[in-house]
Amino acid sequence: MTSADSACLAAHGDATTDPAGDAAAAPLVVAVFATGVATQLVHFAHHLGWRTVVVDPAGVPDDVAAAADTVADRLTPELVEGADVVLTDHHRDEIGPLLRDALAAEPRWVGIMGSRRHEAPHPAALRALGVDEDEIGRVHRPIGLDIGSQTPPEIALSTLAGLVADRAGRDGAFHDRR
Repeated sequence: MTSADSACLAAHGDATTDPAGDAAAAPLVVAVFATGVATQLVHFAHHLGWRTVVVDPAGVPDDVAAAADTVADRLTPELVEGADVVLTDHHRDEIGPLLRDALAAEPRWVGIMGSRRHEAPHPAALRALGVDEDEIGRVHRPIGLDIGSQTPPEIALSTLAGLVADRAGRDGAFHDRR
């Protein structure tokens, strides 16, 4: 069965699920900073069957914690290894140490929200911590598909769509086939 066949079956509700229900095999997204985007990200990720973690050194409010599978106040290798790590705020002072720790823990993918119109704050923060340029280059910014997202749900949707595309080896763009 091709992936197109699988997608068609899923769209019609005819796809079967793994009877073992191996939660450990589900993709993992780690939202760093308990923002409105993080709340929406974990909400949508659950609908995709993903496991979710929210990390915030300042603490995770109860409403955000209730939406996540796991909450933490710091990144650890156990939380990050093989995960997709998304920093949902680019104005926080902790971005350098958090990105350094995330990169050291071998995530599958790591990115930080931000606009192309503004200088990214993370390269200077990582350089100040002695992080190698190749490692700095692993951090994606901006993140998500360019759909013109403005609100936290739209940004979360764009981000997850980009991660789904990346996991599938796709560029995430529409290709006109008329």
